[in-house]
Amino acid sequence: MNLPLLGADDIEALGPTGAVDALESALRGGLDPETAPARHHVSVPGGELLIMPATTRQVTGVKIAGVAPDNPARGLPRITGSYLLLDAATLLPLALLDGAALTTLRTPAVSALAIRHLTGPVVRHLVLFGTGPQAYGHLAAVLAERRVERVTVVGRNPDRAEALAEHTRRLGVDARAGQGQGRGHGAGEVATADLVLCCTTSATPLFDGSLVPDGATVVAVGSHTPDAREVDTALVARSAVVVESRAAALAEAGDLLIPLAEGAFGAEDIDGNLAELVTGRNLGGKLSGSEGPRFFKSVGMGWEDLAVAAAVHRNSAP
Repeated sequence: MNLPLLGADDIEALGPTGAVDALESALRGGLDPETAPARHHVSVPGGELLIMPATTRQVTGVKIAGVAPDNPARGLPRITGSYLLLDAATLLPLALLDGAALTTLRTPAVSALAIRHLTGPVVRHLVLFGTGPQAYGHLAAVLAERRVERVTVVGRNPDRAEALAEHTRRLGVDARAGQGQGRGHGAGEVATADLVLCCTTSATPLFDGSLVPDGATVVAVGSHTPDAREVDTALVARSAVVVESRAAALAEAGDLLIPLAEGAFGAEDIDGNLAELVTGRNLGGKLSGSEGPRFFKSVGMGWEDLAVAAAVHRNSAP
């Protein structure tokens, strides 16, 4: 069997808007994130192996992703992997995709879908924590969805933060590098932000959540383990909280599990999952009010990879 190999160029050709539309279409078509298969974690010598299956009536797929924390020091990507897309009825392979490139497109698309439904059409000040591939991907996805007037990049490495700021300026958006990453840094930045994106590997909060203005939106994507978080309890307790699925968030999201353990947040305080946000059904009352920020926490789910992989496959068909 001559299995098509869809690489980074094929995946990037779909573009952020195509990926966001694929995710929204899946949810509007009735996909329930709460019943989607769970991610499996396997510890291996180089780090962690993530196995992420998913299925619909049309297609089935599985991503095998490696998270190798020491790779960046070797000049190698932190995230590796492959995605196998299959026909749902026959389980015959349809394509093999670059898993790292798929993740680089999919994760920002999930955030951008939430942003599509949580923010207005103009972002006056975007504060972006992180300088890696996800930071670049999130910038592209937000710019595809919203008009952004000003960007502040906050990262541990000043040179990398300035490089991303320069990249943003080349895209025609006013941008500068902010202070170094870590709790207490970027505080003055988030105090004037209406959108904050957290795309880091930090295991501890990046800023004081009490400083985020009412009405602002905060998106956190960097952690997917119960003991790591990018935002603090103060932010979570103040916010209308949206997740991909309640089941996934309450199993993996330290951003929520740590405040829950502290008694400052409960499972009932989740105001909606991504399907409810997209369709407008069963949303909590905080989302209809103007008090407090809005917080979207993403851990990454297999159905998202499947929706985007299927769209890439359709887009690449001759």
